[in-house]
Amino acid sequence: MLRKGMTLVSGGVFRMGGTGFYPEEGPVTTVAVDSLWVDDHPVTNAAFRRFVADTGHVTTAETAPDPRDFPGADPSQLVPGSQVFTPTPGPVPLDDWRQWWRWVPGADWRHPDGPGSTLDGKELHPVVHVGLEDALAYAAWAGKRLPSEPEWEHAARGGLDGATYAWGEDFMPDGRVMANTWHGRFPYENTSPHGYTRTSPVKKFRPNGYGLYDVTGNVWEWTDSRWTERHTAEEPESAQQATAAPCCGPHTALGEHDRFVVKGGSHLCAPSYCHRYRPAARQAHGPRDTTSHVGFRCVQSP
Repeated sequence: MLRKGMTLVSGGVFRMGGTGFYPEEGPVTTVAVDSLWVDDHPVTNAAFRRFVADTGHVTTAETAPDPRDFPGADPSQLVPGSQVFTPTPGPVPLDDWRQWWRWVPGADWRHPDGPGSTLDGKELHPVVHVGLEDALAYAAWAGKRLPSEPEWEHAARGGLDGATYAWGEDFMPDGRVMANTWHGRFPYENTSPHGYTRTSPVKKFRPNGYGLYDVTGNVWEWTDSRWTERHTAEEPESAQQATAAPCCGPHTALGEHDRFVVKGGSHLCAPSYCHRYRPAARQAHGPRDTTSHVGFRCVQSP
C-alpha cells in the first residue's frame, strides 16, 4: 500500500563509503539493508509546525543550555539560541569555522536567521535549527523513525552503487545544477546559479534514481547512528538504543559530548572547503548543536 509522501526503496547489498575524499568515509564496506519507506524529501517547516501545534514540543534551540554542561560560561550567554551562518566580508582561513558561524540568541526553527526573521515564504523549506532529540520526537509523533547511516546512504545513492554523486560521476552534467550547494569562493562569495544562498524549497532539483529529493545539499540530515571515526562491519549504537531506559532504570539523556552521523551535505558545501555533497560523505554532529543548515527526514519499515 502506498504511503503518502514516501517512496518504497527496495533493500539489497551495496558498497557503503568511499575513498579519495575524506578518511572518515572509508573503508568501503559491503552492507545489506532491508526494504524501507523513505520520506520523499526532508521534513519541511510546514510539517514541523503541525507537529509543534499538536504536541507543544519545545525544541533544543528554544531551551536555555544547562549551566552544568558549560562550566565557567558567562550566564548571560546561556540563553535560548542557535548557530547561524554569516558570510564573511572576504577571504578567511578555512580552518576556523568560528569565522562564519555566529551564536544568535533567539534563533530557532521559527526564526531561522535570528529575532525578526520569520518563515514567511519558507513553508516548504526544510526545517532547521533542530537537534537530534527534536528529530526523534517528530519521528515518533509521525509514526516513523530516523534512518541509520547505511539506510540513508543506500537510499541516497538511488541505485548507483559506488557512484561519486547521487546522479553519477559529473558534478554538473552538461552544465546542469543538480543540487543546492555553494558555488564560488567560500565563505564570502556565493554566485548561486540556482538562485539560493541559503535553504531552498524541497523538490526544486531533480530527484535521484529512487525518486528521492534533496539527498544532496540543501541541509545536512540527521541519522540515528552514533559517530565512528571509520566504517565498521558492525552497525554503531543508535540514538534510540542510547536513550532507551533499562528495566526500572532512568532515561538516559544525550549529552554535549555525544556525536551522531549527519549525511548529505548542505547549501554551504563547496569544493574548496566541504566537498561533502556526496552519498558517501559523513560528518559528526552533536545532538544539541543546532544550526541553520541541519534538518532531517524520516523512514518506516514495511
